Amino acid sequence: MMSGKSAAGILARNAEQDIFPSWMTLEKAGDIEHLAFQRYPTTRSVTMLAQLLSSDHKHLLDHKGIPLVYQYIVLAIVAVNLVVRGGIVEMDDIQATYLVETAHPLGVAAAVMAGEQSSGTFVRVPGETPELTEKHAAKVVSITPIETVQAPSLPGSRAPKDTQEWQRAEIVISYPLANVGASLAALITTVSGNLYELGQFSGLKLLDVTIPSAFSEVYQPPQFGIDGTRRLSGVFSRPLIGTIIKPSVGLSPEQTASLVKSLCGAGIDFIKDDELQTNAPHSPLKRRIEAVMREVNESSQRTGKMVMYAFNITGDLEDMLRGHDLVLAQGGTCVMVNLLATGLTAVAYLRKHSQLPIHGHRAGWGGISRHPYLGISYTAYQKFARLAGVDHLHVNGFLNKFTESDESVLTSATECMKPLFGGYAVMPVFSSGQSAKQVQQTFSEVGTDLIYLAGGGILGHPSGPEAGVKSLNEAWEAAMSNTPIADYAADHPALQQALSAFGAR
Repeated sequence: MMSGKSAAGILARNAEQDIFPSWMTLEKAGDIEHLAFQRYPTTRSVTMLAQLLSSDHKHLLDHKGIPLVYQYIVLAIVAVNLVVRGGIVEMDDIQATYLVETAHPLGVAAAVMAGEQSSGTFVRVPGETPELTEKHAAKVVSITPIETVQAPSLPGSRAPKDTQEWQRAEIVISYPLANVGASLAALITTVSGNLYELGQFSGLKLLDVTIPSAFSEVYQPPQFGIDGTRRLSGVFSRPLIGTIIKPSVGLSPEQTASLVKSLCGAGIDFIKDDELQTNAPHSPLKRRIEAVMREVNESSQRTGKMVMYAFNITGDLEDMLRGHDLVLAQGGTCVMVNLLATGLTAVAYLRKHSQLPIHGHRAGWGGISRHPYLGISYTAYQKFARLAGVDHLHVNGFLNKFTESDESVLTSATECMKPLFGGYAVMPVFSSGQSAKQVQQTFSEVGTDLIYLAGGGILGHPSGPEAGVKSLNEAWEAAMSNTPIADYAADHPALQQALSAFGAR
């Protein structure tokens, strides 16, 4: 009796490398059947497929009216990936998990994904030998159906004629490290490149990725993370309380410095530029750094507390390196980068040069994450950012002003705190409409290893920024002492005013 691996080897040659690419150019079931019998007069070499697969996979072919030979072809593709390739996943492979929606059989759709992002294309080409395929083809590790729906989530997909149902599933694909090398740019291209444009899919989202340890030998980990940030700021037993310079744009360097002076006097821990404020004509970065650091250094000499200010050095690579050096020369303790605008490989280059914590802002994140069936999840993206060496990562905030749910925010923060290669720790940053009202939930769900930013929640406090900072410190005192916030506010006026102004929960 032929072994499963030997049988699958025949299928690799007969089905995936011959029938399947040709089938992709056909439209009618009759043409598919004709092709199969023309090339293989007997179906003996494919009928044995059913024995190679458990009944768990046969539901993938539950498409009414599809000829038996067509179903065998699909089984062949599934078997090749599950038995020949998916059966043995190398330890250094890159595994990516996707949420997909398709009108095509799930086995076919998964094979298209694996082929598109590795050694295959829509038609067999010269040089695509069994040996090359065995070494470089991606593997379909698993297919887990979720549900069926009656309409596509996204426009533009190419469904079979008379399609009435679209299937949703979770698909895991393994990519050989040999295809990528320890390259962050190649990694991102491989797991999230042309997949989003494949006509077979009306929905596709990268949910997670497992990155081989070989990357840790090339990319430097976050240099400061949680412990280093606490050491530089002098805040050890609670979150760092911070704010964002508002108005976001329009203030001169001198006006910004004046606001910083009052915030330092209020006892704040952390201040950052807005993501919109980079090196604009009304506030040149060099002048802003010099003006702000005069106030920060003077406050430090007076109080012994060094406020951490994250200067937004986002720009071209040379501009970012120059900005970093200006901050360092003035005694600053943090730089900020808009990750999506600069690109993570640029951030990784900055990390090699940096002597300061890198505050990673995710401006533009909604564009690649907001739709549930398109883009990248933060679970995957934060791994790429940590690999690039970022020390702080924004995760939105509970009851935020944007569209993200509390459940998603919690997942983002939790994933940032999970070890990567046994380390690569980052400090999650909570922001977006935050004030005293979200403190209890944040503490209950996440704890204290975080930066808690409140723009309007501090600067918009009825009694001014100093009272805004005080209200947040009081809110965290209440949460950490397990005291109901309303009770604590009874004899803490700044907190009481904040709850009245911004609402209590």
